[in-house]
Amino acid sequence: MHDAIIIGAGPAGITAAIYCARNKLKTLVLSENIGGQAALSGAVENYSGYQMVSGAELAKKFHDHLDEFPEVEHDDSPGEVQRVSRAKNGFSVETAAKKYSAKTVIVCSGAKPRELGVKGEKAFRNKGVSYCAACDAPVFKNKSVAVIGGGNSAMDAALQVVKHAKKVLILTVNPELAGDALLKQKIEANKRISVIANAKATAISGKKFVDALKYSANGKEKTLAVQGVFVEIGWTPATEFVGLVEKNKWNEIKVNLACETSVPGVFAAGDCTDVPEKQIIVAAGMGAVAALSAIKYLSRK
Repeated sequence: MHDAIIIGAGPAGITAAIYCARNKLKTLVLSENIGGQAALSGAVENYSGYQMVSGAELAKKFHDHLDEFPEVEHDDSPGEVQRVSRAKNGFSVETAAKKYSAKTVIVCSGAKPRELGVKGEKAFRNKGVSYCAACDAPVFKNKSVAVIGGGNSAMDAALQVVKHAKKVLILTVNPELAGDALLKQKIEANKRISVIANAKATAISGKKFVDALKYSANGKEKTLAVQGVFVEIGWTPATEFVGLVEKNKWNEIKVNLACETSVPGVFAAGDCTDVPEKQIIVAAGMGAVAALSAIKYLSRK
């Protein structure tokens, strides 16, 4: 029986684990990797204490910090969490391989990429279609690539991919890009990045690998000759496994200011919740609040 099981090891999960460890709680972190979505970012320039740090570097800092606390056990082997349910004296957390027990659960599972839902997307996944610029950008060296999306994720992906690709085309359904002003400035200054506004992707095609992207703009169907497509149209919360708590219409877990869910003893933090701002620093702060709330809950019990 653990005092706390933390699901996820992004900024929220790592911070929660550190706070639990400092209070000598027997803590288990369940996550297949450390860093979460933050680890996939190219350059992080808005995390206090760093003028600029790559997502990979920040994830390593998280990992190093967590390793300082022997009270925290990290299990990255059992696969994704499948279910959180009530159990005697607490809660049960199940994966495909194992079953764990805890007095409290802190859900920090983040979010997963949203799919386009167009013809050819699934067929060419990992054959030119990608959802992770930090992972796959080097594969597209000297190639033409499309990035689909119009916000911060799309702009960050384009800036990562353009380091390798000969040309990057950003397609957004909006009249212009929206989001961080500095990212937008960098996009506009890069001559190898072009923006196609009011454009909606309709199909991805190719033979063994992607070689074309169809889209509609201003009522006309057009085709781009590209060898890669990065889908950056947002994220959906990874919350399917936790059915016992209340969620909103987007399946985000509802939390109060103390990061408490509708179920006493279950807390949530970060991008899997209904917090309006999805930012690394916000997730980290929520992780601290969730852990402190869990600690108070245990002391009352």
